[in-house]
Amino acid sequence: MKLFSKKLATTFLALSALGLSLQLHAANPKEIRISLSGAGEGGKPRIGNVSIATAQARGVLEQEFKKDGIAVKWLFFPGAGPATNEALANGKVDFAYHGDLPSLVGRSTGLKTKVLFSTGRFGPVYVVVPADSNAKTVADLKGKKFSVFKGTAGQIVYARVLAKYGLTERDVRSISQDSYSARTALATGDIDATITSPFSLQARGVAKTLIEIKDPKVSGLSHFWVTESFEKQYPEIVQRVVTTLIKQAQWSSEEANRVAQYKLWSQSGIPLVDYQKTWDGWNLKDRNSPLLDEFHRSQIDSALKIAKDAKLIRRDVDTKTWYEPKYLNNALKELNLQNYWRQFNANGQPK
Repeated sequence: MKLFSKKLATTFLALSALGLSLQLHAANPKEIRISLSGAGEGGKPRIGNVSIATAQARGVLEQEFKKDGIAVKWLFFPGAGPATNEALANGKVDFAYHGDLPSLVGRSTGLKTKVLFSTGRFGPVYVVVPADSNAKTVADLKGKKFSVFKGTAGQIVYARVLAKYGLTERDVRSISQDSYSARTALATGDIDATITSPFSLQARGVAKTLIEIKDPKVSGLSHFWVTESFEKQYPEIVQRVVTTLIKQAQWSSEEANRVAQYKLWSQSGIPLVDYQKTWDGWNLKDRNSPLLDEFHRSQIDSALKIAKDAKLIRRDVDTKTWYEPKYLNNALKELNLQNYWRQFNANGQPK
């Protein structure tokens, strides 16, 4: 009996050791799945206009995790933010670059994420019309076909633009199209207006700028989040992802890298001239800031109000508990970047 008990104990210890070994091997994920809410022209696996796109093009996360044997999988969705929500609901994504409206919609429906850092702010907003349009002001678009990619961050910008000029969606004929379809429809005259970068269209003689808006409170906002389940299971991996991407945000904020970054972004299919014209003259640090400052939080709350008023969101979202800034703060400290980017107040002015 004693011999049997001893063998049983030995077997139990061996199984326990095996279990511990399996746990140690499971300490890291096999892959890191990152959604980029968008895709390049014709579905190309590239986007532009944001430091996360630069990180993907440069392969910085792949370099960081190569030694661990962890694959980095980038998911590109032509369906943009709503498609990212669908992937999240199906458990197919761990991190995402996401616009304000779709991420708020996802949060309101119970999708559990934590916002890690900001990824895009400021920049010009252009209302663009066909080259032969008679419109002189945004008010002239009343009753006209205005294209917007519904369910995306662009819908918040659209609402802000209309409000700025005394209109609502009821005053125009809203047509839902992705950005590439809208640019094509603009060129063929099938729509009367959209919000897009106008410069390559102007060069082809098919469109013109109706108005340029440089109000930071009108422009779109995006951020980078992690799922709550991934964050709880792999906090060290989350920290390494964030630190690597903040280091990339610094690279993207350096004047010496401006042109190189434009060229990387143009791999998306959007011509280089559009990035040059919409970014030249703008402070790279301010537009690439990862800070979850007063401006970011205020703009998220503004987007939430617009979405609720338009009944795009039926449940409230507690934005105060949505943020997890410790990873950003750790990265800023580790990289000695605590004072590299400026803080902005709710009105988009430096503090």
